[in-house]
Amino acid sequence: MKKQQVILSIISVVVIGSLFLFGNTIPPKKDNPKPPMAANASKPEILFKDILEKAKKRLTEEQALRVTKIENSVTRGDVKDQQIKMYHQLATFWKDSLHLFEPYATYTAEAAKLESSEKNLTFAAHLFLDKLFIEDDGSMQHWLANNAKVLFEQALQLNPTNDSSKIGLGACYILGNVSDNPMQGILPVREIAQKNPSNFFAQYILGLGGKKSGQYDKAIERFSIINKANPENLEIVLHLAECYDLKGDRKNAIVWYNIVRGKINNPKAVKEITDRIDKLK
Repeated sequence: MKKQQVILSIISVVVIGSLFLFGNTIPPKKDNPKPPMAANASKPEILFKDILEKAKKRLTEEQALRVTKIENSVTRGDVKDQQIKMYHQLATFWKDSLHLFEPYATYTAEAAKLESSEKNLTFAAHLFLDKLFIEDDGSMQHWLANNAKVLFEQALQLNPTNDSSKIGLGACYILGNVSDNPMQGILPVREIAQKNPSNFFAQYILGLGGKKSGQYDKAIERFSIINKANPENLEIVLHLAECYDLKGDRKNAIVWYNIVRGKINNPKAVKEITDRIDKLK
């Protein structure tokens, strides 16, 4: 297995399994990847209408009729409340019937925007953000980040002092290519991390940003802060192992991969880690 696939595969098995209730639509990572912006610059923008059209082709006749009925359920009267109800029903349908993440998250987001509740907006935003953390395709990263960005911005209008939402918004800039100026996202997150080094969400986002940009020493520094406080966090241990691996530090990569191997009992994951360790020796 290529080294860039190791962390994605293990995380999908033992760390973020709940996301994969919706199906693993993430392509395998490649060795020495180009920065997502450059690698995907020529790809067309992803539109939800295209995602939905493709998803509907998977419906049975009975399911298609059910969806159409929900979509046409808004009539005269209290249109806003009817729309909120419709969006929730559609979100539930796509989550429960076909386990498809994109329509589930999108309709959850549309309901949250109309409800204008900080709690619901941030919940929906984190649906997209959590998926962004494990997405490899640049076009999909952009789509996920744009959706999360809109939701975090609306949540911050309701509560401008929420550091978690500020960090989430920063992550959209750092990881999702929503701007040609990633510092627009990095600076607020860095400020929060400097003010409160124990804000591990901020440290995590900065670590991911360092890893994405090839600044592995900076990423290791951020992930190490989290690991020191939470040594049992398997995802962070995996990130440390891969950062050392990517920077060419085989000795430390083996050390951290061995720590990972000692913390998991999934046979497939253990084999992948063992294979990577053997290749590094």
